[in-house]
Amino acid sequence: MKDNQNTKAGKTEAKSPTYHAYTVRDAKAEGQKAFWTRIGAFFAHDDGEGGTLILEALPLDGRIVLRAPKNDE
Repeated sequence: MKDNQNTKAGKTEAKSPTYHAYTVRDAKAEGQKAFWTRIGAFFAHDDGEGGTLILEALPLDGRIVLRAPKNDE
């Protein structure tokens, strides 16, 4: 996934997402874990008043969950 570009003082900097977006589908059988698929990212606005959610896919069912990126991502 491409990072958003942020331009300051004539320089272009890559902006990391604040959260990754996942679609989460519940397991069909009891005792199984839910199935998580990464579908996009959320980039916070510099003014702290919200942000932009960029989705690369839309879930057919389930829910969308935003999670902070881990260091290894």
